[in-house]
Amino acid sequence: MNWKFTLPRIGAALIALIGISMLIFAIARVMPGDPARIALGPNATEEQVAALRAERHLDAALPVQYWEFVKALSRGDLGRSLYTNRPVTTDIAQFLPATLELVLVSVIIMVVVGLPLGALSAHFRGRFPDHLGRLIALLGICTPAFVWGVILQLVFGYFYPIFPIEGRLLESTPVPPAVTGFYLIDTLLSGNLSAFGDALHHLILPATALALAGIGQTARLTRSNMIEVYAKPYVEMASAYGFRPWRIATRYAFRPAFIPTLTILGLECAAMLGNAFLVEKVFGWPGISRYGVEVIIRKDLDAIVGTVLIIAAAFLIMNILVDVLVSIINPRIRLSQRKS
Repeated sequence: MNWKFTLPRIGAALIALIGISMLIFAIARVMPGDPARIALGPNATEEQVAALRAERHLDAALPVQYWEFVKALSRGDLGRSLYTNRPVTTDIAQFLPATLELVLVSVIIMVVVGLPLGALSAHFRGRFPDHLGRLIALLGICTPAFVWGVILQLVFGYFYPIFPIEGRLLESTPVPPAVTGFYLIDTLLSGNLSAFGDALHHLILPATALALAGIGQTARLTRSNMIEVYAKPYVEMASAYGFRPWRIATRYAFRPAFIPTLTILGLECAAMLGNAFLVEKVFGWPGISRYGVEVIIRKDLDAIVGTVLIIAAAFLIMNILVDVLVSIINPRIRLSQRKS
């Protein structure tokens, strides 16, 4: 890894994360509603509410509250959730792996389906496969993920009951020992292949619903980028020399066309962490996005800040990984920045 290329991006990501923490901390505090009163309920006395405010420093000035938050964060403490009455780090450790597993499987589906679909559309430009591919891409982009979730539940859970429509495992399937929090990995580590099949069975519908918009975006970008590359002189030269069309497509056209698509894939992957809450709600998926919505409704300040910081950190890490991968695929980007 070229650290001269990577370190400035890590530094910029840390500065952005500090700015995000200050912004979301301030926004969470100015939201209407008293978090202490919401947490204790309408039957709590004023003395109990005042005691909780003092315990959580809610009656202090905003800079003092932020300083207390920073001191706790330096110890790895994100505070305590008023919603679950547990440390926020415990909640994140429980809910984050479920969303990460869902997003990663969605990205795999998005890549496996979207890239070939876009390449086929570019190769058969103006013909029936191209028209069909563009229609599929348009439907994927225009239809919200939760609508796809409901459609998939109706088709494959009700009319043709092939897949389960709720949860991560059947009630009869034992939960695997928590090693990574990813059921697909933990079931394999425990050697329980039937539980692995059950976990994969539960993942297919929500992951597909979450991936369909990304499939459309990936297919459209791959198609337009490959059509642009097909017009390059070196591709025309390869065609004039009699190279087979599939060799031209896979060896000479796809790699340069993949660079802009990779950037969008990285952004889509990171955005899925925040956008997955509707899919998680539809499928009863116990993920961090669904948890984030619940704590926002209850104005659970520590949980709101902790959830947003985790999602923002994932977004920034994904941006760095995409930049590094693009520099590996196209060294001219890395070399040009080194010269500047």
